[in-house]
Amino acid sequence: HVRVQRIPSLPVFLGPNASGRSMVDGPVEAEDPDRTDANRALVRSFVESVLVGGDHDRLEEFVADNLIEHNPRLADGAASLRTALEVTENGGRQIVYRHVHRVLAEGSFVLCVSEGDFAGVHSAFYDLFRIAGGKIAEHWDTTEKVAPKSEWKNDNGKF
Repeated sequence: HVRVQRIPSLPVFLGPNASGRSMVDGPVEAEDPDRTDANRALVRSFVESVLVGGDHDRLEEFVADNLIEHNPRLADGAASLRTALEVTENGGRQIVYRHVHRVLAEGSFVLCVSEGDFAGVHSAFYDLFRIAGGKIAEHWDTTEKVAPKSEWKNDNGKF
């Protein structure tokens, strides 16, 4: 068995969320090692089409209705995620995914490292998904500001 350790990139833990979940609770044992490639492909397709591409009509194709959510700003359920992704009253979106950098998987756990904007700030997104029954069943995430290139300590960059 592979043991997943969730280490957020931010030192501050928020929560619990509206469903009573924290940013660090939940299962830690990866299951279904034979599904690693299929689960990686599912998450990549979800992030590229729904999060980056903005095709929110496909959300239910990838996400279980009873999604277990660990984001401190969201409640459980696919409907809560859909609301968070929709356009706000002023025509903008709080979170905008622009590019997928890495999709790492082991069995039922898939980590996607992406780039975009959160509240207008250039950001890195770390989304950890647990897949069950061919759909995203559980989600943890954290966001970290990407420093301007003038502040980098080397030329490696964030990604």
